[in-house]
Amino acid sequence: MVSAGEFRNGMTVEIEGSVFQIVEFQHVKPGKGAAFVRTKLRNIISGGVIEKSFRPTERFENAHIDRVDMQYLYNDGEFYYFMDVNTFEQIALTDEQVGDALKFVKENEMVKICSYKGNVFSIEPPLCVELVITDTEPGFKGDTATGATKPATVETGAVVYVPLFVNQDDKIRIDTRTGEYMARA
Repeated sequence: MVSAGEFRNGMTVEIEGSVFQIVEFQHVKPGKGAAFVRTKLRNIISGGVIEKSFRPTERFENAHIDRVDMQYLYNDGEFYYFMDVNTFEQIALTDEQVGDALKFVKENEMVKICSYKGNVFSIEPPLCVELVITDTEPGFKGDTATGATKPATVETGAVVYVPLFVNQDDKIRIDTRTGEYMARA
């Protein structure tokens, strides 16, 4: 159990039957009246963000989130298959559970599977991946003065905007959180 006065960023708590992660919190002591804790909470299942205030003495149950390193094996069109590299146990997840988390992940790469009470709610890809560009327009010399970009398709099928000097078959580094080009690899 944790009281609202002990809230910290990143903490997960169970409130009214739902599990929330604390995105932001602020202890407020108004000149008149009792102190309270103003929070911004993200529902870990739906992803929705709400703002809510609590008395500092209100108590909530800690929610334990399991994060397991697993290897992405393959997609058979209906399910995505993952394997725990320590126990060799495999799980299959649907399109809805995966969403666009695997947009930049190739087969046989490691991801983190996040679950609460055995129910998978998200997949965390590596922060940075290196992929080969399979299709892009050729760049022209002298076009780099404006910092312009062009669309490029990478080997996973995702489209990334890259600088004009990047060509087809180049290996690039991509930030998976934002989907932005970082550098040539």
